Formats: sequence, C-alpha cells, structure tokens
Amino acid sequence: MDIQAYFEEWSCEPGDVVRLAISTPHATVRASLVRLVSGPGRDEAIEGKVVDFSSVLDRTVSGGVQSTVVGSHAEFPLPSPINDAAISVHCWAWPTVPERSAPQAIWSIGDVALVIISGGLALRMGSATLAVLSDAIIAKHWYSILTTIGDGEVCIDLRRLDAKVGAQRTLRAATGATANAATLLLAAAGIGRSGSPLEPYNGKIDSPTLHLAKPSAEMIAAWHAGKTPTQPAWAAWKLGRDFASETIEPDAGGEQGHLVNGVERGVTGRNWDGRSDSFVEVPEQYCALQFHDDDMVDAGWRYNLEFRLPEDLQSGVYAVRLEAGGRRNHFPLFVRPVLGTSAPVLFLVPTNTYLAYANDHLASLDFSSVMPHDKVVPEDEQYLFSHPEPGRSCYDTHADGTPVRYSGRRRPLFNVRPGFPNWLTGSYRHFPVDMYIVEWLEHLGIEYHVATDEDFERGGRNLADRYAAIVTGSHPEYWTRTGLDILDGYLHDGGRVMYLGGNGFYWVTSRLGAKPWVIEVRRDNSGTRCWDAPYGERTHVATPEAGGIWRTRGRAPNKMLGVGFASEGWSKGCGYRRLEASYNSPAAKLFDGITEEIVGDYGYVLGGAVGDEVDRYDVTLGSPEHAYVLGTSTGLGNEYQLVIEDLTLSLPDQGGAQRPDVVRSDMVLFPIDGGGWVFSVGSIAYAGALAWDGCDNGLSRLTANILRAFTGKEPVLGA
Repeated sequence: MDIQAYFEEWSCEPGDVVRLAISTPHATVRASLVRLVSGPGRDEAIEGKVVDFSSVLDRTVSGGVQSTVVGSHAEFPLPSPINDAAISVHCWAWPTVPERSAPQAIWSIGDVALVIISGGLALRMGSATLAVLSDAIIAKHWYSILTTIGDGEVCIDLRRLDAKVGAQRTLRAATGATANAATLLLAAAGIGRSGSPLEPYNGKIDSPTLHLAKPSAEMIAAWHAGKTPTQPAWAAWKLGRDFASETIEPDAGGEQGHLVNGVERGVTGRNWDGRSDSFVEVPEQYCALQFHDDDMVDAGWRYNLEFRLPEDLQSGVYAVRLEAGGRRNHFPLFVRPVLGTSAPVLFLVPTNTYLAYANDHLASLDFSSVMPHDKVVPEDEQYLFSHPEPGRSCYDTHADGTPVRYSGRRRPLFNVRPGFPNWLTGSYRHFPVDMYIVEWLEHLGIEYHVATDEDFERGGRNLADRYAAIVTGSHPEYWTRTGLDILDGYLHDGGRVMYLGGNGFYWVTSRLGAKPWVIEVRRDNSGTRCWDAPYGERTHVATPEAGGIWRTRGRAPNKMLGVGFASEGWSKGCGYRRLEASYNSPAAKLFDGITEEIVGDYGYVLGGAVGDEVDRYDVTLGSPEHAYVLGTSTGLGNEYQLVIEDLTLSLPDQGGAQRPDVVRSDMVLFPIDGGGWVFSVGSIAYAGALAWDGCDNGLSRLTANILRAFTGKEPVLGA
C-alpha cells in the first residue's frame, strides 16, 4: 500500500474543514472527492459506484514518506536538573520478554540507562557498560531494582519478589560515573527523531523514585518486600490515581509526568493480592505502567491536505480518492447532517467495530476448520505482518504476547476501505458490507443521513430523536454504555430500530475522554474472544467499569434488540424459512409481494443472508415473549459452533448440524410501549443479500416494507 492516509476527523459536517495526512513515496498525489453509493464490485470498480464531487476537491499535492511514532514511553521532569551528582533510582519492574537480544531500557537519565539484554541487567553510560548482572531476569516476575550512581562506584541491588531461594543479587563496580539530566525517561534510552523511544522496553514499571542520598537499609528492605518506605523521596509521582489521565502528578516536588503513545494504566502492580480486580477499590495496588515496543495510538503525521466541505453538502458516505503511480486508494469520510436537520432514516455506521478490527492480524490464526474456502490474504494485509507502523487491532496481542486494549483512527486503517477483500469470508466484511446497506437505501430512494458511533454518543437524543428509524450496520459489535443508553431511551420513547446485522451490541467498549478517536476494549474471561484479560485487569480506565460482554453486565442484546449472539462460521450461508407469524399474524402484511417460502438464500457474502456471525431469539436471555418471530435459518453446517458463553463444559457435537435448536439466526419484529418498534435479522451476511440482483429480491422487498412502515405516518401493523 504505497499510498497511506488518515483523517484528523473521519466524520465531519457540511462547512467543516477536512484535514488528511498522506504518506507516499510518490512525488505528487492527486486527491479528489467522491460519494460512495454502492457495495463493492459495481461498475467494474472494486470500490463500487461513485458520484463525482471533484468540484469540491480535485487537487495535486506533494508526496513524501512520513515517519510514525511506534512504541510507548513516559517522561518525568525532575525537581531540578542533576549535574554530575550522585543519585539512586528505585523501581519495581515486570519484564515480558527479557530474553530478547536487543537492549530494552527500563529507565534512563541523560546518557545513563538501566537496560535488560539477553536476560541480563546492565547499567550503561553512553556506549560504555558500567555493570552487568548476567542471567538475572525471568519473564513475568516482579523485581525490586535499586541502582546507585556516584561516590566512586555504581551498584545494582536486585531482588525477585516471589523467589524462594537466590532471590537477591548485588553487584558493585568502581567508576567515576555521575548523572547529568533534567528528565527521567521510562521504557526508553532516549527519543529518536521520529518521536519513537530508543531501545523500548516491554513490560510493567511500578512506582519509580529518585533519591539524592544512598537509601537506608530499612528502605531497601521495604522495597525488596514490595512495600513503599515511609521515608520521602527526592522525586516521585502519584501513579495510583486519575487512571484515565496521561499526566501524572508529582508526589515529591517537580512537575507533571507525561505518558506517550498508549502507555497502559489500570494494570496490576507488584503488590496486587487478588482480593479485588479493580483499581477503583484498591488503587494502591495499581501503581504500575505497562509499555510495549509496538504501541501506536496516533501516527503523529503532518496533515498535508486541507479542503472545506460545501455548506449544502448532503449527508452520506464519501471518500477521498488518492491517485499516484498508476494506483489509487479510497479513504472513507462520513458526512453527518447539519445540526437541526432531519430525514426519515439515520444509517448508524458501526465505526467502533471498524476500530476494534482495524489492521487486525487475524490471518496468523488457523480458521481452516470453519472456513472451507481457500485462504487468500490481500497483499496490503500481509504488509501489516512485517511493518509495526500501522499498529494493531483489539483482536491482536502485542509482540510480547500481552493483549492490545486500545485502537485509534488517527493512523492508516488498511481494512477500512471500500472494496477491501476479506480472506475470512472469501468476499467482504465490515465497511464494504455496510456499503451494501447504503446501496439498498439508495435503491429505495428514501432520504437518509449517516452518523458514526462517535457522532451518536456525542449527539445523544438530540441526534437520535430527529429520525423516525435508525438502521444499523452489518456488525455493530462494540458499544459504549453511553450509546446503549441513548438507543434504549430512543426506543422507549417511540423510536424504531432496524438491526440489520449480527453479533451486535456485544463487547463493553469505552472511549478515551481526552482522545475520543481512541477506543478501549478490555475483554474478560467470558465471551467468544481472541485473548483473555490478565487477572485483575478487566476494568476500563476510561469509564471505569468492568469489561467483557454486555450479556454478563446484565445488558444482553436480546433484551433490547430481541436477538443475541449464537454462533459464528465462514462456510456456505443460507436463507430464512418463513415461520407461522409471517403468514398468520398482524405482521403478515409486511410480506406483501413476497411469495417465496425461503427468503435470502442468495447474497454477495457466503452465498446467503444468514452467515458469518449470527444471533438467535431466546426468551431465557431476555428476548421479549410477545415478539413476532418471522423466520429462522434453514440450517447451518458444523463450521458454525455454539458460542462459548452458552457452554459450561467442553462438549462435542455443538455445531449447526447437531444443535440447530441454538445454532441459528432468527428474524424478529416486536413493538415497545410508547410506539417504539424493533426489527432484527441476526446475521452479518444479511446486507450482502439485500443488494443481491440490484436489490430486486424478496429479502430486499420485505426489508423495504418494514422500513416504510417504520417511517410512515400510519401504525406499523395497522390499527
């Protein structure tokens, strides 16, 4: 992908100035604006049908490769500069990959650095090594490390907190070295020209303190026991408070410290005793910071293209097309409505899901048992495995094996582009599939606006209440409590929602207040997941509330939308078999013009409306008893397995062929007192069937009948 870019804000209003950061080896890049009006593959173009808006933007800009800040670190200004002084530095450290041969700096003061290298612990001054403890560090154990410099010697005093024998090692070396600096760096030996840390560290660091005199034996004993001494330090910081903040207040003089590029807080410290799994209850046990050499929440590029949107620009999904060297890429731009305007329909773009999956490395996993088609990983996606600069997704682990909890949009997002292929389905997923819903809305000719998850949370009911119906995307999986509360309130006050996807409203999600372009996901040990939360670390720092799935938080999607996650698989999809309610109930009128018994046994994704990830109607999980269950899937194969949260034991024969009673997708419709209505389809692949054959099919007609009923002035099912 030799043209990379991202927006400062990927959702804008008419009249806003749009800023785009571009990185390319080409000397110049042509930029133009288009409106996206179809799913992929239309007009023989992978991005689908577009409407030209070059009158708004058609410009050639200078190219150039931009460098990306990769790796996290922390900067702590000292109370006053150190000039050829003797000093002692203490911290607790929990390294994750100490066996690596590349040096990893736990801390540095000027040109003095304490580094881990090949399992050893070394004190360096510039390129000179002052002292080394070989074979001193084992991964994922807490160490108390006291380093003293000055008075003609250096000393490393090391103790592993949980060791039963040989816990303590001390090394002294004669040297005239002293320290000169005004700042303590954590997880870095210095800062490179790009802003990335030099010799970045992987692991946790707990409560660093600096002392201008050699600590007493009592202080050393307290540290080595994992306790905080009562004697004051010359420099220390309050790590056990304000966990959502990227600034750290001083505890002993000096200025605020700053966390850079995704340093994790709310992680267990050296004294965590397991009695609570939340920093809210025991903040003193969460005084650690966690660093990774591949952290990246903001690429930090210069914005080198600016243009203004017209005041009268219609809300919709647009894209900036960048062309250079005979190639072109499209970068989606969501134009939300002007405040105060309305339309019958709001299409809610599931951007939280886009962020959670952004630049995922799932292609490294073996899905062959549930994906019988050939696995073809796009070239652009393969790039991610050899380049850390674009960052990772919340489905990945860091290079040290610990989970990725943050994902931001201020970086190039390889898999959030129109027509980007997906190896898991053999066709498309996420944003390209959502464009099939846009194509369907365009086909119907019903006026609609678009808004992102972020817009929805910020706009609240002032935004939602402007629409007769809200239509979701194909996979609205990641929802904040704020978003759920808005949607639930909208429904109970007469709003209508069409949930046109699967596995929605599933994972607890937070948005970092100071950086709303970054989401936080802390999975717990329930739900269908790619990694487990480390013990004691499921509480979000942004909210703070327990992570995991909304079902275990008392908000199963069945309660609000009528269906909830049941299974996933990526083999042949299927359609819905109509049930009795579709023939002989007040809802039967919505099937006017539909003659087939099976609807949706076609589609651009897995060949059917039911496929990928699917949801079922289940009264035991909160689905409303009075709902009209209009259809159910005709049968999924054993590639579709029952979700983990429905199992208490590992048992065989839990696939679609053996357990069609629970491994299925259901189409439901139900009213809510006050005039609210919900229509849910419980399948990610549904959108690909809506657009099938130019939207001229039974499923499209049924869904259109429901949307018209939801947005009309007459009661949905008549008097």
